[in-house]
Amino acid sequence: MTQRFSLTTRLTLFYTLASATVLLGLGWLTSVSMNQHFEDLDRATLLDKIHLIQEVAGKANSKPVLNERLNDILHSHEGLFVNLEYNGLPVFVTSDLKIPSESVTNLRADSKNQSILSWKKNGHEYRALGALVPTPSANGEPMTVWVALDTNHHAHFQRHFQTTLAVYVVLATILSGLLGWIAANRGLAPLRVMKNRAQSVTSNKMGERMPVEAVPVEMADLARTLNEMLDRLQSDFDRLSEFSSDLAHELRTPISNLLTETQVTLTAPRTTNDYQDVLASNSEELQRLARMVSDMLFLAKTEHGLALPSRETISISTEVLALMDFYEALASERDVRLETAGDGLIFGDRLMLRRALSNLLSNAIRYSTPHSAILIEMQSGSESSLVTVVNHGTDIEEDMLPRLFDRFFRVDKSRSQPGSDGAGLGLAITRAIMEAHGGSIEVASRGGVTSFTLKFPTSSTPMEV
Repeated sequence: MTQRFSLTTRLTLFYTLASATVLLGLGWLTSVSMNQHFEDLDRATLLDKIHLIQEVAGKANSKPVLNERLNDILHSHEGLFVNLEYNGLPVFVTSDLKIPSESVTNLRADSKNQSILSWKKNGHEYRALGALVPTPSANGEPMTVWVALDTNHHAHFQRHFQTTLAVYVVLATILSGLLGWIAANRGLAPLRVMKNRAQSVTSNKMGERMPVEAVPVEMADLARTLNEMLDRLQSDFDRLSEFSSDLAHELRTPISNLLTETQVTLTAPRTTNDYQDVLASNSEELQRLARMVSDMLFLAKTEHGLALPSRETISISTEVLALMDFYEALASERDVRLETAGDGLIFGDRLMLRRALSNLLSNAIRYSTPHSAILIEMQSGSESSLVTVVNHGTDIEEDMLPRLFDRFFRVDKSRSQPGSDGAGLGLAITRAIMEAHGGSIEVASRGGVTSFTLKFPTSSTPMEV
């Protein structure tokens, strides 16, 4: 398994490698420049000696005079070798140093542009420069001169310099790596702070947030994103906690009723009719529990994306009239009239539409004042189709409106009905159905009039949650 290095280690290695590369490049450039500088110095020295020899040879009248004057001039120059020849015969030679034969060609009197010759022999390095030396006789052949320098002192200096440079590069690289580790460790300190904050977040302590203002700009976006994620998690956790508490409360009542009635029935012998009455009562409670469980399963599906079972073009008025036939008797018992207005088309699931409208009609009939009318208004536009259910009754407080679609939520006691068997899931299911259609639901309550508006998109391809 490949070993995973920490970000601090990676940054340190990268910084160390970069520093070593820069230092090695600088050392190479220094060595090349130094070698070129020594070569230029040697060329200048060799040119100076050649010019001196050419001047002396031009003034000497005989070979003995020439040898004497050259000895006087050159005898104190250590490491300097001169080879002066005429027609292949030596005229003045300071040593038996032999110039490589492949270079003794194409010499000129002006040796400024002559290539310098370098070679090694017996552990020494030499540089030489050759030129032609005119003779005093106008018709005489020019002499050939080669001047060489022993550059071993340059090589010794360069070897010492390269050793020192290598030691410096190694130490500087180690120091750079140490400084890089310190810089990376301190630079990543905000990440460790964020990690500690994240580790402190638990189900009982979800208020911790990342320090956005205390971290560098490059990490501020990450801190903000993490804070937004924690906000969403806290909101979902709070909703889940409330849901769990409400669910326990809602299930406790029917289960307690079933248990109490059964225990009371078992305390003494009963007639057949008594047992039938108890079973009928238990059946009602069990049906209520079954409806509650079914509704909860439906809402759970919406949390993971509810796909519409079928899609078709639906006439809203047709579905509303069918529901009115079903709710007409219940409305008559409450002394409430049902009225419709308009028409419209939507693209969606017929059964889900009926369920959403049924939930709104049930609430409207339950909370309407006697001798009032419930209006179901339908209209279609270029962008959406609207279905509005309007009833007259007690106003819903403004701060309660946003919570109407929460699970198990009920409004205040002034709007509660003793005969209601609802579990507070109807409006939550209605909102889930609208979201599955890519639409929305809105509510308004003022002046004794409460209205719920379903907004369906007119596009033929509904949005899936």
